[in-house]
Amino acid sequence: MGKRRYLLYIGIFLLVVFNYVDRVALSVAAPAIAAEYNLSPVQVGYLFSAYLWTYVVCLIPCGFLTDRYGAKVVNGVGVLVWSGATILTGLASGFVSLLGSRMLMGAAEASTYPAGGRVLRDWAPRSEFGLAATMLNSGGYAGPAFGTLLLGWVVSVHGWRWGFYTAGLLGLVWLVGWLVWYRGPETATFVGEDERAFILQARDSGAKSGGSAEGFGVLLRSRSMIAVAVTQGCAVYTQIVFLTWLPSYLANVKHMSIVKSGLFTAFPYFAATVLAWVLAHLSDRALAAEGGSSTGRRRRIVVVSMLSAAVILAAPFVDSTPMILGLITISLTGLATGISLNIALAADLLRSPASAGKAMAIQITGGNMFGLIAPIATGYIIAATGSYDLAFVAGGVLLVTGAVITLTLTHAPIGGDLPAPAVVPALRRA
Repeated sequence: MGKRRYLLYIGIFLLVVFNYVDRVALSVAAPAIAAEYNLSPVQVGYLFSAYLWTYVVCLIPCGFLTDRYGAKVVNGVGVLVWSGATILTGLASGFVSLLGSRMLMGAAEASTYPAGGRVLRDWAPRSEFGLAATMLNSGGYAGPAFGTLLLGWVVSVHGWRWGFYTAGLLGLVWLVGWLVWYRGPETATFVGEDERAFILQARDSGAKSGGSAEGFGVLLRSRSMIAVAVTQGCAVYTQIVFLTWLPSYLANVKHMSIVKSGLFTAFPYFAATVLAWVLAHLSDRALAAEGGSSTGRRRRIVVVSMLSAAVILAAPFVDSTPMILGLITISLTGLATGISLNIALAADLLRSPASAGKAMAIQITGGNMFGLIAPIATGYIIAATGSYDLAFVAGGVLLVTGAVITLTLTHAPIGGDLPAPAVVPALRRA
């Protein structure tokens, strides 16, 4: 049996990579933009956060649209608009136009995770769902790694505006491949019949009772749904602090050039991407070997990942740049693994695969409600204290909180009032 479906996992991974290249373009360009327009740390914090304002508002509508019209259409429109908005950012003439273009980008990027989650629910056998979800999510770590390296060089040589032009064009190139190539597993021509039958059988055997799509109200009444969304937020807060402020931290506190700060930002992100893939693969193999219901075991892996990410609490007590980068690498690895497997945990708990887009939208909305606060809060912390220490501490405390929530509040199925579904060995991921 072939494994051509892995090409799809890679394609979704690249979607998120280019999504995050667009996000990190401002982080790389921020020192130059702040100098050109005389922006304060608080103003820069608002610019960092701007895309999340519209992103959060549009996530749930994008989940609804994905479940209704399919991933191909919704994702295609989203990529077209957010790539165009990124190019427009390079044409901005001041704070207001920068803010507006980033808000447009955020609204369009809200399609990415609901559509990506629907693709994985359609394509990924349950025995591979942890790895597939990690590949989806780890694009959010490989993207900053690739983006800071590439755009750091582009900005240093050609200026900050060309950083946005370059980032936007990457998304448009990906879009062409998506529109030409993507199909559902029932009609895709790039997979053989044996692999198609395996995907459909594994997907259908993993379907739970109550297979019709459930409304947002039903999902939001689930304690487990709220818990995985809040846990997502506790992790995303720290993720966004790193994504937005790490290049500026290295430039302003460690006095690195744009190119050097891009290089030093890239290393922990690359390391976290690789380590998260390895850990997710080992997790899937271990859980498949054990058989039976594995939801509880995946829950414990999420808890351990969140607690390992909380090592960033030690950052205020470390002065060495290599040691700081080591702590950030460990924290990012824990975040990449924990966020990915928290998504997989939600999929385990979800009764109806037809509600995957809505459930993913709720979970990612919860995450980014915290995330939109992170850049602004960090800007105020820096302005008030002249230091990044309290920003790191806030992230660590939230990570510990998320671990406790996962451990105690994610035991009931998500959606409906039906009895718990029977155990299906191929479905249980932990």
